[in-house]
Amino acid sequence: MRSLPATGFTISPAHRNGRHRWRWPIRILALAAVVVILYFALRGAELSDVLKALRGLRLWQIGVVLSIDVAIHALMAARWWLIVRTEDRRVPYLPLVAMRLAAFGVSYFTLGPQVGGEPLQILYLRRQRKTSVARATASVLMDKLLELLANFALLLLALAAIPRTQILGGFPAISSVALVILLCLAAWPVVHVLLLAQGRYPLTAALRILPLLPRDARLVRHARAAERLAGQFCRRHTNALIQAILVSLAAAAASVMEYGFITSFLELGLSFWQNVSAWSAGWLSFLFPTPAGLGALEASQVFALGMFGVTAGTAIVVALVMRARDLLFAGTGLLIAAATTAGRKSESRPLSVLLDQEPADGTQPRALEAETVLEERHD
Repeated sequence: MRSLPATGFTISPAHRNGRHRWRWPIRILALAAVVVILYFALRGAELSDVLKALRGLRLWQIGVVLSIDVAIHALMAARWWLIVRTEDRRVPYLPLVAMRLAAFGVSYFTLGPQVGGEPLQILYLRRQRKTSVARATASVLMDKLLELLANFALLLLALAAIPRTQILGGFPAISSVALVILLCLAAWPVVHVLLLAQGRYPLTAALRILPLLPRDARLVRHARAAERLAGQFCRRHTNALIQAILVSLAAAAASVMEYGFITSFLELGLSFWQNVSAWSAGWLSFLFPTPAGLGALEASQVFALGMFGVTAGTAIVVALVMRARDLLFAGTGLLIAAATTAGRKSESRPLSVLLDQEPADGTQPRALEAETVLEERHD
């Protein structure tokens, strides 16, 4: 039996073999899904339409799109910087931009809804700023919550666009039931932030009731400390919280604006609400469990823009522009992540690094213990 460092859990050889046994079937199924989706997305696309749309793009137009995306990533990093600097006033901004881009690169190529790069942000604060893991995790938790809060605002905008464009006119069940459920789920970040501001900790409560997770597990203790420090941020740094929310909303608005520029440069003649509807389809496509939403993004654009009379070939070009833009920034982020982790192979216990290298006897590090005790006094 091999113990996972800093968690107290064990992984048996049989369990490890079981995970490896399912790895290739899952990959094959994911690849098959991508092939099927791409086939249905591309089967109606005429090569002549694709080439015509590509030839219509100018170099300066591509520069405008890339410049807006630079601003979006800068705003996302600024949101995290505003959170971190409440505890570390000297934290530099540009390194956070690089680490936020590295996190984006890892998340972009991860299955599902664009998560996976957050540990890089924690590691940067731990190694470079000597921040305790609890506080580093709290800053990343707040960063993610405010990003999802902005996504909730975008979902409200998308729901407002549906009746104006009738994009789901042929799917009344989706528009009436599934979207309501999606709206309720998307409202969770707003509720979570409000609960944190009131001194309530839903993540900690959820971890405590999980049947297979001991209440005194180190993972639970770290999550508890991080969530309580996030609540402390919401209560004590209201101005920074408001500024971070505004920056997050600005990044979300810039994403929609960027899509409008792309369709305008391709002379699609879409209205504001049509642009919002088509952008929302592409945005939601990244929830599909394939790396980088491969296949789902292309299919979403063919479907959404096809509802507005745009040919499949031109819709594919819109998806290609979005894909090329994302690959450029995600690839840059992966290079930054590789450079950041280079030379760290000697650290054979990454989980113990993430959890402050807790001692084998189960005692908490003094920093985490002090933070946890301090926050528990508010209960």
